[in-house]
Amino acid sequence: MKKVSVIIAVYNTEEFLDECLTSVVNQSYSNLEVLLINDGSLDQSGAIINEFAKRDKRIICFHNDERKGVGAARNLGLDNATGEFVYFVDSDDFIALDTIGRLVENIGEHDMLTGKRVRLTNKEDSKIGNMVEEEADDGMIIEEIEEKVQEGRVHLKRGIQRSFRGMSILHTLISRDFIKVNNLRFSEEVDCYSDLSFIVPIISEMGTFPFLTRCYYFKRRRNDPISNPALMQSDREKKVLDFLSIYNQMKDQYGMNKRAGSYLDWLFLNIYRKQIIMLFSNQGCIDEFFNKVAVSVDKIDVSKRKKLNVVVKRELKLLRKRKLESYKRLIGLHHFARNMKRALKSRQKMYIYLYRSVFMLMPLKEKTIVFESFLGKNYSDSPKYIYEYMLEHNYDFKYIWIFNKTGKEIPGNAKQVKRFSLAYYYYFATSKFSVSNSRLPLKLNKREGNIDLQTWHGTPLKKLVFDMNDIYSANPNYKKHFFNQSRRWDYLISPNQYSSDIFRSAFKFEKEMLEFGYPRNDILYKKDNEESIQNLKESLQIPLDKKVILYAPTWRDDEFYEPGKYKFAIQMDLHKMREQLGDEYVVLLRMHYFIADEIDTHGLEGFVYNYSKYDDIAELYLISDILITDYSSVFFDYANLKRPILFFTYDLEKYRDTLRGFYIDIESEVPGPLVKTTDEIIDAVTNIDQVKTQYQETYDRFYDKFCGWDNGNASENVVKTVFGEDVK
Repeated sequence: MKKVSVIIAVYNTEEFLDECLTSVVNQSYSNLEVLLINDGSLDQSGAIINEFAKRDKRIICFHNDERKGVGAARNLGLDNATGEFVYFVDSDDFIALDTIGRLVENIGEHDMLTGKRVRLTNKEDSKIGNMVEEEADDGMIIEEIEEKVQEGRVHLKRGIQRSFRGMSILHTLISRDFIKVNNLRFSEEVDCYSDLSFIVPIISEMGTFPFLTRCYYFKRRRNDPISNPALMQSDREKKVLDFLSIYNQMKDQYGMNKRAGSYLDWLFLNIYRKQIIMLFSNQGCIDEFFNKVAVSVDKIDVSKRKKLNVVVKRELKLLRKRKLESYKRLIGLHHFARNMKRALKSRQKMYIYLYRSVFMLMPLKEKTIVFESFLGKNYSDSPKYIYEYMLEHNYDFKYIWIFNKTGKEIPGNAKQVKRFSLAYYYYFATSKFSVSNSRLPLKLNKREGNIDLQTWHGTPLKKLVFDMNDIYSANPNYKKHFFNQSRRWDYLISPNQYSSDIFRSAFKFEKEMLEFGYPRNDILYKKDNEESIQNLKESLQIPLDKKVILYAPTWRDDEFYEPGKYKFAIQMDLHKMREQLGDEYVVLLRMHYFIADEIDTHGLEGFVYNYSKYDDIAELYLISDILITDYSSVFFDYANLKRPILFFTYDLEKYRDTLRGFYIDIESEVPGPLVKTTDEIIDAVTNIDQVKTQYQETYDRFYDKFCGWDNGNASENVVKTVFGEDVK
């Protein structure tokens, strides 16, 4: 058994490192030395490395005092490798249990052999990785990944681009003698694309590139490119500069070699079309990068330029001739044509084009406010109460309300605009103020001078955004998108100090926090009286002789049909509850708006009332005698009423430990019992007075911590801070 030196450069990957190293040390092929280079990590990566080294004598550790870059770290590994073969793994990736064994078994007389790299784009894909941990036979893995894959055997591939199109040497078993003879090294002058200085000499020497089917490497796409990005999640400017640097160096050194030169030119033209042209949509970037790009264009083989389309060919010609102003005009036309082509594909794309190219250039309307609540679904929440305070106190503004369906009965003379209509884009582009309780779409670029008031929609129980390690939602770009969308917020409302601290961390919010409580909770102090409650019951056609149980659960991130479409099944037995509680109680359902359309109450008429689409949940709080929830933030608001709360937490372990995690200890801090079955719910409701007495001290502590800022005046304080005190 020939020894394989596995080289792993590590920098700040503590959340992935255990999975990576476990997959390596548990390889079915055991004759390994594992060289771990801790490249100045600032997290707990060094401690994890040392712990693995204590358990496995095959591990050799190196710790750099400061970061030197992945190229330098891998070169340090090469300098200390003693195996007949070398194999590179990134510290946030992992490999199948028999990956190295398959490569060694099949490499034969070849100097190198590679296999299949599988990209994991979200947490759901990691179940494939779990199979890697549990199954020595990769048959199940193959079924998940590639149903039609051929039997494992070596293929000789002559296509350079196909073998190294990713510009990566990962998942390639290479003879160390071949590395030494050809003096293969990684560039230490760039961070991105440092593999190219290792790859290009290989291409210059080899005409075929062996590939082994059914041999897998799992490449992780990190879901947090903001806090701890992978190198290839660096900003476009950084990647372009690094590529130009390594391209020029490799082209000067290996450009005369037909295979290497062709490969480098192919890479450049791809980077130019996909990265540089997009970078040059900003005219300022053209001034900064023009000469650097022009130097690289000079090095492209003439035959490659002849095969380009006429527009790119003309752009490269202007770059070679250093005609900056002419190039700017042509790039401007290029982007205009690109944008128009995209705009003509659909009505929505045309609206977005008009929003960015026309409406955002119009004068800003200083006295216009756009309101939206829950993505246009209803008239509710803090935006509603801010609006009604301004109406009541005669603020001199023009009001725009965004709805999915216009024609709602709302007070005042606000203009109602359909979400994603042409008017929607017009008013968001031209209004000075916007008020919303959730994120606005990414496509709504914020213009200079616009002021965005984000009210948010609850005190957080579940971990949020950048406080979450893993993402189970349907959108693997969740963190990146959230960060970009939240950059437009100028003000963020907080209901308590606990929330302020979390919002700073979870949202990376650094602007002004309005610490007044939630405007949506003002009604819980101003209308908590018998007359208001009876009027609400009558308007909702709720029996006046029955007490009311409000069931308001959250949604589950991992239960979805497809991105944006979530599902939910009620786990309590409503029929049994009707039999035992129906004489005294009725149940109101208020499901999360993501799942409001998925609820079936057939056969429960007169006992269950589905108000999932009722606009204002605060009014449902007022008429309810008991709240049943789970991990929804509704109980933080409901606690302002000091009424009983039951927590139906049938999937507590999964939700707490797997899906989201909690900021507080739900088993000891929440102001009510945790129940897991319908029988427990019925028992708690039947004995609700004893429940209140049992949890009174806990409730009092909870109220002081989370409800202390709410006093009925949040709307007034927010309006005066953001819009001033001037009235008509």
